[in-house]
Amino acid sequence: MLKNKKIFITGGSGFVGRNIIEAFSAKYEILAPTHAELELLDENAVREYLKKHKVDIIIHSAVRPGHRNAKDASNQLINNTRMFFNLARNAHLFKKMIFLSSGCVYDQRFYEPKMKEEYFDQHVPFDETGLSKYIAAKYIEKTDNIVELRIFGIFGKYEDYTIRFISNMICKALFDLPLTIKQNRKFDYIWIKDLLPVLDYFINQNGKNKVYNVTPDQSIDLLTLAKLVLKISGKKLPIRIAKEGLGLEYSGDNSRLIKEIKSLRFTSLEKAIQCLYDWYRVNQQTINKQLLLKDK
Repeated sequence: MLKNKKIFITGGSGFVGRNIIEAFSAKYEILAPTHAELELLDENAVREYLKKHKVDIIIHSAVRPGHRNAKDASNQLINNTRMFFNLARNAHLFKKMIFLSSGCVYDQRFYEPKMKEEYFDQHVPFDETGLSKYIAAKYIEKTDNIVELRIFGIFGKYEDYTIRFISNMICKALFDLPLTIKQNRKFDYIWIKDLLPVLDYFINQNGKNKVYNVTPDQSIDLLTLAKLVLKISGKKLPIRIAKEGLGLEYSGDNSRLIKEIKSLRFTSLEKAIQCLYDWYRVNQQTINKQLLLKDK
């Protein structure tokens, strides 16, 4: 099979990157250098890499994380912004970059239900991760070969089951532990496999817009998700919610994406969670139960 496109994936060892590589390796020529092989913070190294390998498409998923399990959550703004621009400044050396952004670009202090892409820039994000995405988005507005995909909630195999909600609920159910929620709130959760046809589309097509929310059709609250996991597990376990009330909804309007990719269909959450539950059950020996005993 002739692999007619060379795809450079950053963040290949992360949850999203691993799934992309696994799905696209048979179809495209994949380059996914490790951190030891390529330091994305080194502008000269990045330029030389792009000159040498003559890539067609960059899928930029690498990020300096700020979550609770991050080994080093410092300098998120500097490092995330520098990684982006070390790639973007070399636009003449690739055909297109697909930037995997986030709903946090809308500023977590002022989330509204089903935010449209036009809601961007109503506020400047206060947190470093959101601000780095905001800076990149402002730059993308003035470029022609970068498309920004704003992903909200996403789940699937290889994610950090100690902090990622759906995987955390599944793993706790497998070990007969109580399912715990800090505070109930609504999210947009897309299964990782439903992101792949979106990426495939933008690898091969030029979008009509520069930015798209990548979200499912319907939002769901965490309590309902926990109950769905229990239904799939067939177990009766307690669900404990630490804080009463409903937190800010984290959801985006996907009408622009649906209008662009008319064939796009999202897997039902029940089917996707069933698939993920089965995967964890087969791989249960790899789960460290002790890490599930303390909520972060």
